[in-house]
Parts: sequence; C-alpha cells; structure tokens
Amino acid sequence: MQFDTISDFFNMGGYAFYVWLSYGVTFFCLSTLIISSARQKRKVLIEIAKKMDREERLKETRSTK
Repeated sequence: MQFDTISDFFNMGGYAFYVWLSYGVTFFCLSTLIISSARQKRKVLIEIAKKMDREERLKETRSTK
C-alpha cells in the first residue's frame, strides 16, 4: 500500500485507530515481557548467589570443626 502524504500514512486508510492500537498493545506486551524477564533473572541470580554463599559458609564451619 502506498501513501501519498504522511497524513495518509498516519490515517491508514481510515483504520488508524485499529492499526495504531494494535501496534501499541504489541509494544506494551513485548516491553512488559522483557522487563518482567529481566527482573526475574535478577532475582534468580541473587538467590543463587545467596545459596552459594551459604554453602561456602557451611563448608568453612565444617572444616574448622
């Protein structure tokens, strides 16, 4: 589909509301998924680091006894 003016492009042949709404919803969902995944990854890495520290402290206390 070819548009003559930038106004025609943004109007999308009369379907602008549906087209731009679908782009907006898609962008929102993808960005929410990316942010949520990054936060979850950070939480998992922190938990792993805590468990590794705990295991190391247990090894140290067992070896000193």
